[in-house]
Amino acid sequence: MKTVLEGRVWTLGRDVDTDQIISGKYLTILDPEELKKHVFEIALPEFAAKARPGDILVADENFGSGSSREHAPQAMRAIGVGAVVADSFARIFFRNAINLGIPTIEAPGVRALFSTGDTARVDLGAGRITNVTSGRSIAFPPLPGHLLDLLEAGGLVEKVRRELEAARAAAASRGARG
Repeated sequence: MKTVLEGRVWTLGRDVDTDQIISGKYLTILDPEELKKHVFEIALPEFAAKARPGDILVADENFGSGSSREHAPQAMRAIGVGAVVADSFARIFFRNAINLGIPTIEAPGVRALFSTGDTARVDLGAGRITNVTSGRSIAFPPLPGHLLDLLEAGGLVEKVRRELEAARAAAASRGARG
């Protein structure tokens, strides 16, 4: 995984709940290609048509509040959101997004630095997000190592899959020698 992410910014306000990310009427959709057509249909109607892989969402306080369902970060992942940076997150959304491999950064005051269309650079290693357009930046507490490991693996499922494969290979190797 790259530790420095750069992308076009889409801004959102405060209290963006999971129904604004993906409406509840789409909860029966399991196909990511179909799900991504409806991401931010309420909060940013033009997003699904204009988003590019690697775009970065910058939001105000309490991003991802509401339901604990994973459809919201799944839809964001399907469309290729590169990272979500917000003043604060609903905790369950934060964990769901990280578990799905989406860099999710809490940086109080970040929303005030960006406008839609700016370019953001997120340095996960240094704990800094920069508005490349204006030159302004803000520090954030770097993610702990275990969360960076999840992101590096592409999410929780992929991390566990790799660990199980490594354990099987080690067991097979011990069995072949024994």
